Amino acid sequence: MSEFVSVVVSDGSQDAGLAMLLLSRPPTNAMTRQVYREIAAAATELGHRDDVAAVILFGGREIFSAGDDMPELRTLTAPEADTADRARREALDAVAAIPKPTVAAITGYALGAGLTLAMAADWRVGGDNVKFGATEILAGLIPGGDGMARLTRVVGAGRAKELVFSGRFFDAEEALQLGLIEEMVAPDQVYDAAAAWARRFLDGPPGALAAAKAAINDVCDLGPAERHAAQRRRYREVFTAGHAAADRAAASGGLGDG
Repeated sequence: MSEFVSVVVSDGSQDAGLAMLLLSRPPTNAMTRQVYREIAAAATELGHRDDVAAVILFGGREIFSAGDDMPELRTLTAPEADTADRARREALDAVAAIPKPTVAAITGYALGAGLTLAMAADWRVGGDNVKFGATEILAGLIPGGDGMARLTRVVGAGRAKELVFSGRFFDAEEALQLGLIEEMVAPDQVYDAAAAWARRFLDGPPGALAAAKAAINDVCDLGPAERHAAQRRRYREVFTAGHAAADRAAASGGLGDG
C-alpha cells in the first residue's frame, strides 16, 4: 500500500474518467526513493485503468513539490545515489508515458525534481504566486531524471543553461513566458483550471489520444528515422482499430446504406 502517493478516481457523473495522482508528503512533498517508486506504480496503474481517461498531477493546495529530500540524499553512498537516480528517472518516465492526457496543477513551489515532475505532464497550470526553480545546482548537483533534457526541450538550450547554472527562483509570470506553464490562475483556482482542461478529453477516443500523445513525444525523444517508423506504426494501429470498429458496427446493423 502506498504511503505518500494516491490514485483518486472520480465517481461523479460529470467527471467520470477523471483521475488524480496525488502526492502527499508534508510539509514540502519532498521526494525520496520510496516516493519515486510510489509515483511509478501509480502512473502505471493509471495507464492501465479503463475507467481513467485523463489525469491531474497534484501536490495539494499548499505546495506541488520542493524537489528531492536533500537530507536523505546526502546520506546515500555512490551506489545508492545511482539507485535513487534510476528510481527518479523511472518515476518521471512513467508519468510522461501515461497514455492519456495529463495536467499538472501547480501550487506553492515546484523546485528541482518537483519542476521536472511538472514537466512530465502534457499541460501545466500554475497559481500566480508559485515559485519555480531548477535548484539542484545550489546543492552542488544537477537535475536528474532527464530533467535537463525536459527543460531544454521547453525553453531552449540558452535559457535552460541560465536556469540550471544559477538555480534561481522565478515566478509564475516568467514561467508562463518561458512556456513552463500554459495557464496562470489565482492560487485557489489551480485545481479547478486543471480539471477544466482535462474534462475536454474525457469523451475522446482513448486509442487515438494515446497514439497522438506517443507520436508527439517521439518528436522530442527519437531520431528522425525512428520517429517516422514509430508514427507510421501508430497510425496503422489506430487506422486498423477504426476500421475494425466500423466493421463491427456494420455487422450489427449500426450503419445504414446511406
